[in-house]
Amino acid sequence: MAISDSVTRADFDRAAIVIPAHNEVSTLPGCLTAIQRAAARVQIPVHVVVVLDSCDDGSSALDQRFGADVQFLPVEARNVGTARAAGFSYARAQFGDDLASTRVWYATTDADSRVDANWLLRQLTAHADMVLGVVRVNNWRDIPAAAARRYIHAYHAKIHPDRGRHEHIHGANMGFSAEAYWQVGGFAALATGEDVDLVRRFESAGYRIRRDTRLSVATSARQIGRAPAGFAAHLRGILGGRVEDRA
Repeated sequence: MAISDSVTRADFDRAAIVIPAHNEVSTLPGCLTAIQRAAARVQIPVHVVVVLDSCDDGSSALDQRFGADVQFLPVEARNVGTARAAGFSYARAQFGDDLASTRVWYATTDADSRVDANWLLRQLTAHADMVLGVVRVNNWRDIPAAAARRYIHAYHAKIHPDRGRHEHIHGANMGFSAEAYWQVGGFAALATGEDVDLVRRFESAGYRIRRDTRLSVATSARQIGRAPAGFAAHLRGILGGRVEDRA
């Protein structure tokens, strides 16, 4: 069987969602509430791992507000790639190492983002090894109108609704089969661009990737983020009049 045909069935036995967080106590509750809503739309167990990376803001106390399906994993990495990788390694340990006997879907988003109610369902029924979605900024209140228009124009230039695809890559909105993820080696310990790096390895391995223009996640317009050259830096560059090369 060709690698690109390795995921052809719509149903999976389990799903795991990983959210890296660094001092996100103000945004995590909304993020997790949205994830639980999305998880309720699917008929399989969904395991959520929040990776608290070098947090000193009391984020760990949030474990009292969410059920047993949400677990908090503290790490001291200050590295988003390491944090995402740690979350999926933890999920794998929970499921056991025999991925051949249990079809598992992985997904990831960011702590300042809120997934739509059909977010996980769209991924699980995509008939692909990896699914990449888009993001929308949920609040332009503190951004000048002209700068916001520059961002929207630049972002939508990479979206092709007539073809049902786009050119963006966001750690805040992606999913993939566990089997494929481990075959390519998982997230690398990169401080930025860990999402782009993973996609490139999926592409090199010949896995089937679906870029879904209707798979959308609301994210913040903050210009200071966890990753030095991530989405926040990209947004900061566009708002300052520069269009940076960011997938």
